Amino acid sequence: MVLITPHAAHWGYFDAVVEEGRVIGTRPFARDPHPGPLIEGMPDLVHAECRIDRPYVREGWLRGERRGSARGRDRFVPVPWDRAVRLVAEETARVRAEHGDASILGGSYGWASAGRFHHARSQLQRLLGLGGGFTTQVTNYSYGAGMTLMPHVLGTNDVVTGPVTDWRSIVGHARLMVCFGGLPLKNGLVTAGGGGAHEYVPLMRQAVEAGLRFVNVSPLRDDTAGFLGAEWVPIRPGGDAAMVLAMIGAIVAAGLEDRKFLSRCTTGWDRLRAYVTGEADGVPKTPEWAAPLCDVPAERIRALALEAAGVPTMLTATWSIQRAEHGEQPWWALVALASALGGIGKPGQGIAFGYGSINGMGTARRELPTVNLPATRNPVRTAIPVARVTELLERPGEVLRYNGRDIVLPDIRLVFWAGGNPFHHHQDLNRLARAFSRPETIVVSEPWWTSIARHADIVLPATTTLERNDIASASRDRFLRAMHRAVPPQGQARNDHDAFADVAEALGYRERFTEGRDEGAWLRHLYDRFRRACDALGETVPDFDRFWAEGHIEFAPPAAGDFVGFADFVADPAAAPLGTPSGKVELYSETIAGFGDPEVPGHAVWRAPREWLGGDVSRFPLHLLSNQPATRLHGQLDPARAARASKIEGREPIRMHPADAGARGLAAGQVVRVFNDRGAALAGLVLEEGLRPGVVTMSTGAWWDPRETEAGPLCVHGNANVLTRDVGTSSLGQGASAQSCLVQVEAWTGPLPEVRVHRPPAIAREAPAGDG
Repeated sequence: MVLITPHAAHWGYFDAVVEEGRVIGTRPFARDPHPGPLIEGMPDLVHAECRIDRPYVREGWLRGERRGSARGRDRFVPVPWDRAVRLVAEETARVRAEHGDASILGGSYGWASAGRFHHARSQLQRLLGLGGGFTTQVTNYSYGAGMTLMPHVLGTNDVVTGPVTDWRSIVGHARLMVCFGGLPLKNGLVTAGGGGAHEYVPLMRQAVEAGLRFVNVSPLRDDTAGFLGAEWVPIRPGGDAAMVLAMIGAIVAAGLEDRKFLSRCTTGWDRLRAYVTGEADGVPKTPEWAAPLCDVPAERIRALALEAAGVPTMLTATWSIQRAEHGEQPWWALVALASALGGIGKPGQGIAFGYGSINGMGTARRELPTVNLPATRNPVRTAIPVARVTELLERPGEVLRYNGRDIVLPDIRLVFWAGGNPFHHHQDLNRLARAFSRPETIVVSEPWWTSIARHADIVLPATTTLERNDIASASRDRFLRAMHRAVPPQGQARNDHDAFADVAEALGYRERFTEGRDEGAWLRHLYDRFRRACDALGETVPDFDRFWAEGHIEFAPPAAGDFVGFADFVADPAAAPLGTPSGKVELYSETIAGFGDPEVPGHAVWRAPREWLGGDVSRFPLHLLSNQPATRLHGQLDPARAARASKIEGREPIRMHPADAGARGLAAGQVVRVFNDRGAALAGLVLEEGLRPGVVTMSTGAWWDPRETEAGPLCVHGNANVLTRDVGTSSLGQGASAQSCLVQVEAWTGPLPEVRVHRPPAIAREAPAGDG
């Protein structure tokens, strides 16, 4: 008998096809106009060899090898669930009693599941918050620097996360769209919380049909799809801020800046203008000044600036360009350029970040409630930027400067991680692994033997989304989706809520954690909260039973009118001020200037990264860009069919210009060693004409598979983050700076090491009941 069940993932809604207790296939959601192929890998994940089949404890931890022990290489001992729960509870209670609540790090990330009840981060923070609190993380890896900056400049992060000026407005009014970082199609496959409608491609096709001209400012030509017919400006990585400042300089030199907008809607233009013209520092920011920095001809910079000043223009940048040293600067400069053009608040014009970073950005939508597990208060007030976790573990008692504040880093004794893998997201993985030796205990709840699970002391096997019921809900999508359990939990896997409820019981607060509800009761409760919120907005939705039976709800898009970001503010700045101290666009921020950090003054500036092609390239002459993959979401789906098919000799591909390959005697399909002083990785070589010379790209997400060699640690699978530098974008944003990275590439001449990362680690015998 074949069973069809509705379900959802971050990469799209789908129906699971189940036969004899196994997921054997998937079918795209019928209402999706452009479904992606990633859903086809879902059966591979449920039944993967690397599933964690039962609870485990690290053998060395049972022997008392705690703080300072090298994790990631030890064998694991299987234990019963009741014993694993007891160990987690006892260790949590001990650490709180001996070292305080702030000594527990609640680590997680939001991409574990499209389902909002079984949202691992929410469940973990609920457990730890009700237990007394924990050190937590703020911002994110995707746009952490930008999301810290934009409230200072525009008073909101809507310009980063949405709602942003919608594509209907762009199609109807813009004539030029300048895209820093392009509009990569692969990023349009993904929506946080799931998506029923992949409208990214259809909307861009409408823009082409309307005659919109696209300019792709990126080292990669295919950062815009061929059907866009975009002009390619192959900028040097790290040179974006210089190019944008020079465009402002060209507009000012031509007397084309929108002085009325600048006077009425911004503050600090006089100071930024003095910097751009050179009055402040003696260096005019002209196209001729920028050309050797960004490696774009001066005449091309000037022509693009004057074109933008002459036609309705939308400016956009991907989230990726701020993931670099001084990554705040190109985004701040782009806000300034949009202000000089006077396009902010006008139909189809202005500035937004993320049109090319995630599905749903710019899709016409109404602001409706989402289904979410309510947040739990955290009594501990210590929070670090998520990209600074290595420093947190390395530097207890020291100070981390972030967004004008000094954070005293606590001494972390216990790490509890669920629903994420820092050994995917983080930079300089060899350094991260050393930092992970410092805590006394690491607890991880995971479905698969990812790197974070292999670095744990206590491992709790979690269910995949297809083994539980849930509701998918996303602010960027007009659908709500029922996620029916397709198959029973595999092995001894349990969902986080049930496992954490048992931990809470052992600690004495199960009823506060569950509120007397199981999974089914929670789903009805959350849906009823959502339904009441919809009723308050005049939106009628069916009752839970009907929703669950029909499998989804579709909300009608706005019937008329195009959404334009900041339109109310521009219409009347006094009546609808921005959330900045001045109520206006802050081209100069007194607040940021007051932080006293020389690297981030009060306005956008040019700052050269320490690693880029404009600096010392004598040892490492290639700039590595570690972009998001087309074959998976972050590290998810790496064991699935699409990612496996993309590998070369089992290694992650690296793309290189033929001229760079020829200079090194390398050929397509060859396995190469990519290296710098931080580490090395094996990769399979792909030659790419549409890549500027001197730049190589490796997608992130290949599971880390380290081996010790005479030359140092080597990831034999091709994880780019063994190479990237772990340093904050600046003391302001402290975001990830992975895109500022130099490497060298050479032929691999030795025997090819076996890739073992998609298999379980070494398992020891079950320990006697008295151990641990």
